[in-house]
Amino acid sequence: MSITTPSRTFGGKAFRTLALVVALSELSACNFLTRMSEVGSGPQTSPISNPTQKSGYQPVSMPMPQPSAPPQNANSLWRPGARAFFKDQRAKDVGDILTVAVSINDNATLTTGLTNSRSGSEVAGAGTTGSPISVLGFEQQLQKLLPNINLANLADLSSTSAVANSGNTTRTESITMKMAAVITQVLPNGNLVISGRQEFRVNYEMRELSIQGIIRPEDISSSNSISSEKIAEARVYYGGRGMVSDLTQPRYGQQIFDIIFPF
Repeated sequence: MSITTPSRTFGGKAFRTLALVVALSELSACNFLTRMSEVGSGPQTSPISNPTQKSGYQPVSMPMPQPSAPPQNANSLWRPGARAFFKDQRAKDVGDILTVAVSINDNATLTTGLTNSRSGSEVAGAGTTGSPISVLGFEQQLQKLLPNINLANLADLSSTSAVANSGNTTRTESITMKMAAVITQVLPNGNLVISGRQEFRVNYEMRELSIQGIIRPEDISSSNSISSEKIAEARVYYGGRGMVSDLTQPRYGQQIFDIIFPF
């Protein structure tokens, strides 16, 4: 059995508060130092690195079919699955490059409505002798015990409620561009894991585009390209960092306040 004294409780809360303040200060200091280092030069491009060696990288594991031997065509120079008579120039091995055409044009409209109404009324009473309403023959005794109460109007309850809600959501997204991606893994069934990233710097703003996913070799066209709708488990990120992005987002303190403030 443990007993927590008020002083210890206050000390624990103060320690947690101090730890939160220190963590926020380190975060702000890190952002401050980064912004200070970019004064006069703008955001710096990140170095090209192996995506499989980044922190938190995990190889993709997907359900695989049973392996089967490819069919053998006797006396034939044509290779099954080839797009040309000579060597297939499409990407197929780890480290090969292919072109990804990112084309996202989504439009969605959601409209909801709800109307609910309810009303109820309850009336209860107990009359005296001779009235049509009786209480087991004890009306007179009940009237003597409660002389100031009108037994004919013991209860008169009524309620009315009405709810009407309506909502309308409209979403429009459009991204159209092409980028190169690298094959980072070949799955046992022959599917390919791709990863690509591009950075564009315009004045003091850095625009970033990255894409990851799983593709089939059969979906790669003869021009060594593939469209984004044929990528399974696709992860597309398009954003930026720099002066414009920094000015368009609220401060860290305001973001934390909006999260913890309950009203």
